[in-house]
Amino acid sequence: MENLTHTLLAVPLNHYIILSTIIFSIGVMGVLVRRNAIVIFMSVELMLNAVNLLLAAFSVYNGDASGQVFVFFIMALAAAEVAVGLAIIVMIYRNTNSIDINVLNRLKW
Repeated sequence: MENLTHTLLAVPLNHYIILSTIIFSIGVMGVLVRRNAIVIFMSVELMLNAVNLLLAAFSVYNGDASGQVFVFFIMALAAAEVAVGLAIIVMIYRNTNSIDINVLNRLKW
């Protein structure tokens, strides 16, 4: 276990911050630009994974496992979110025969 921590500490914390920022930015752009509900859903998950990466990196660099435990609970919550989100997307497709979010405007009438 100590060898793994030593390996993780070999990469500077700035690299994790930069990588997390890039991944989160890609997720934000996916949510803002795309119109496909599945791609938007995947972009939200990408943003969540960027935050998880940063939490785990800070946890290792602080020598405290509480951040890694928090990441574990976030991943469990994300699994439930995926199940509910995909069920909602399937129901939207059944009602509108499309997964384009612009078509969802018709559902409120």
